[in-house]
Amino acid sequence: MSALFRLTSRAVALQRSVALNQAIALRACRSINTSPKKDETVAAPASVTTEDFANPSPKNWMSYGFDYKTEAEDRKATKSTFFVTVTLCLVWGTFYWAYLPDTQLRSWAQREGFLELRRREQAGIDLVSPDYVDKASIVLPSDEDLGNTEIII
Repeated sequence: MSALFRLTSRAVALQRSVALNQAIALRACRSINTSPKKDETVAAPASVTTEDFANPSPKNWMSYGFDYKTEAEDRKATKSTFFVTVTLCLVWGTFYWAYLPDTQLRSWAQREGFLELRRREQAGIDLVSPDYVDKASIVLPSDEDLGNTEIII
């Protein structure tokens, strides 16, 4: 989790430095005049009233891809989709996965192995018996069958 936090903070710092560099480059570019006309002027923006803030024009609306006709439906679908994917799937899914029971019994097998090793050490016998497999049940190939095969031990 701390690695994810460090990675996120580094990414944010990198984005800030890129944005700062772009702002500096933009300020340097604004001083260049490329117009062939000397008397060309820029029109001042119209004054903004409180009604303009209360009723913004939908002409600048850009859809998130969930609904192309209604801005309100598009925003609602976007927010609900991200809520489900981030909160339910990522957060609660990770929580559920982290606290799942040990279905493969790995921790039980490791505990049993340690208990068996302790028992054998206290009894003074070998930890792994040299006669674990009966020698009579092992069938080895003869020297004639092996021929010139290289045997690596």
